[in-house]
Amino acid sequence: MSHEPLIAVVDDDEAIREALDDLLKSAGFRCQPFGSAEDFLARADRADIACIILDVRMPGLSGLELQERLNAAGGVRPPILFMTSYADPATRSRALGGGACGLLGKPVDDHILIDSLNAAIAGR
Repeated sequence: MSHEPLIAVVDDDEAIREALDDLLKSAGFRCQPFGSAEDFLARADRADIACIILDVRMPGLSGLELQERLNAAGGVRPPILFMTSYADPATRSRALGGGACGLLGKPVDDHILIDSLNAAIAGR
């Protein structure tokens, strides 16, 4: 069993999922990519996920809607870091108001992302 924290990446852009997978592995994390919020919800056991990197805008269920569903389900949920190209004040307010640890604009600086992940996991 691996001791590296598992990060779920939920983004409809395959290139972003692949780039984040490479970055996270190089920084000592494990990565579990999901192409949609629906794919993430279909995962039976999310207890091992240390943090979720979540895109705001995706076809079907949006990242903000996924956050709302996880909040409504109650219980312990992993911290969420949003990444988006649409960091307008309303989106930022809704994400952070829903308990997200941060909202990072795309493209995100690798060091800022890793620092944000470490802070989110530490504050868990």
